[in-house]
Amino acid sequence: MWFNTLLLALREIRRNLLRSFLTMLGIVIGVSAVITMVTLGNGATRAVQAQIASLGSNLLMVLPGQRMGPGSAGGPAFNASDVEAIAQQIGGLRAVAPEVRSSATLVANGRNWSAGVTGSTQDWFGVANWSFAAGRGFEPDEERVGAAVCVIGATVRRELFGAADPLGAQIRVKKFSCTVVGLLGAKGQGAMGNDQDNLLVLPLATMQRRVVGHTRINTILVSMRDGTDATRVKEGLEELMRERRKLAENEDNNFNVLDTRQIADTMSGTTQVMTMLLGAVAAVSLVVGGIGIMNIMLVSVTERTREIGVRLAIGALEREVLLQFLVEAVVLAALGGLIGIVLATAASLSLAQLMNIPYSFDASINLLAFAFSAAIGVVFGYFPARRAARLDPIEALRHE
Repeated sequence: MWFNTLLLALREIRRNLLRSFLTMLGIVIGVSAVITMVTLGNGATRAVQAQIASLGSNLLMVLPGQRMGPGSAGGPAFNASDVEAIAQQIGGLRAVAPEVRSSATLVANGRNWSAGVTGSTQDWFGVANWSFAAGRGFEPDEERVGAAVCVIGATVRRELFGAADPLGAQIRVKKFSCTVVGLLGAKGQGAMGNDQDNLLVLPLATMQRRVVGHTRINTILVSMRDGTDATRVKEGLEELMRERRKLAENEDNNFNVLDTRQIADTMSGTTQVMTMLLGAVAAVSLVVGGIGIMNIMLVSVTERTREIGVRLAIGALEREVLLQFLVEAVVLAALGGLIGIVLATAASLSLAQLMNIPYSFDASINLLAFAFSAAIGVVFGYFPARRAARLDPIEALRHE
């Protein structure tokens, strides 16, 4: 009986092919929208996690000010003695690197390009998770005397030198020139949408003397050894910095210690919430598609009243008539769900490539969307099916 009912349903769908397709369209759009939104959201979450991880593993960032963002209360910058104190007095650390940031127009090879300029030590490359594509970092003597040497990112190399080898070339930074001794491996876009490869790195002393003109340090990057308790290290940093800044017990911190893992968790959580919200909005179109199925099934019952009357008159049971129309509605919804999955896969692959985020296939959301579309067929197809099953055979046979 189930097989015959399915054949009848497919026959009726094929008999009114255009109408059946238009009826399924709402389900197709709903399923494809839900899957696409969730897939892109998952891909964006993975991209954010990868971008935060590119900042460095087991990394703490010590920044002046009570918090980040608009309205944050400023605080005094750090100095070299703060960096030394952290390295000597806090246990479980792999490396500590000061960081001074600015921007400048770089001139080389007859071209100019605006880029970020960072001043730090050799430890900075390991702490910030940078690899070298060519060349080297800074020698101890170069750091000590503030030598005019620099390391460049992939974007700076592309814009100033093209495919040429930049090692040994001179780059003019403001009023002095530095020799390129290293080329960093590409990282790509950062978590905030910035180009991480658009930078030039100088020894800290060179940066302070020749670019910014002061000895203040904007950020201290603290890399922990694997297995170190980040909470304990963070508490130790806060206690040490409060002591060095001579803050009383009732005074708030005028600095901030950020854990990149917490930043990643926060941003991933925000992305996941937005994904769920977009998925829920897209799911509304599934309900609209269900209403369309119910509407067309009611029309179909009216059109086939005499057929229903004949079936009931020759002995068909009410549940058999109900099952026929219910299966027809479910088949319509399920076919719409399958088409929606195919379209969503194609759309997700294209949009993920266009948005430069990883494609993240999730079998569970595809199965869930298909099951939900079939359930829509059951829910919205039941009322027309029940109406068909309860027709009076005599009145149905009289219907014109």
